[in-house]
Parts: sequence; C-alpha cells; structure tokens
Amino acid sequence: MWMMMEGSASAAASIVNHLTSCNAVVVFSWSECCMSTVAKRLLFSLGVGPTVVELDEHAAGPAIHALLYEVAGTRQPLPAVFVGGKFIGGVQTLMASHINGTLIPLLKQAGALWL
Repeated sequence: MWMMMEGSASAAASIVNHLTSCNAVVVFSWSECCMSTVAKRLLFSLGVGPTVVELDEHAAGPAIHALLYEVAGTRQPLPAVFVGGKFIGGVQTLMASHINGTLIPLLKQAGALWL
C-alpha cells in the first residue's frame, strides 16, 4: 500500500475539510469510474450541482484518495459523497438513500435543494 508523508496527509485533510465545509454537496470522483459517473448523474438529475473533484486530475489527488480510504473504511472509497459536510458514503449509500426517500430531505437540509 502507498504510504503518505505526513505533510501530504495534512494538506489532503485540509483540502477535504475546506471543500466539504464550504459546499453543500461534494463528490470525490475518478473521471473514468463508472460508479462515480452514476453518483454524479443521480445528483445532477435531482437538480443538485455538486462540487466534483476528479482525483485523477487534481495535484493532491493521490493524498486525498489515501485519506478517503481511511474515511470510508473500505477498499474502494470512490465515489466519496459528502452532504452538508458529512460523509454519507459511496454510490450504494447514495442510491439506497434515494430509494428509501431520505436523500431529498438530506439535500434540502444541506441547502443543496430548495424545492
């Protein structure tokens, strides 16, 4: 497994904290990942304009990706979806929340939807 240097880990944490605290919905994604595409399309179809960070195109992408492994606690952390500053999970959690009716109220509470 790739090991992060302490400086890159704190820089990644700072970037993630800033983005998730300043934006209602943030999706950390990989541009060629089909699951990431599904998550982004679902949010866009609901009228949400998430902040999307394509880690394969971001200078701190590898460090952020490693941090998301820790946050997600899984082998496959992408996409990583944050709503209202809180990590809600990946595409499975996002889809399950949509199906069980909890996603729209969560998005409204975060200020991502007004209707």
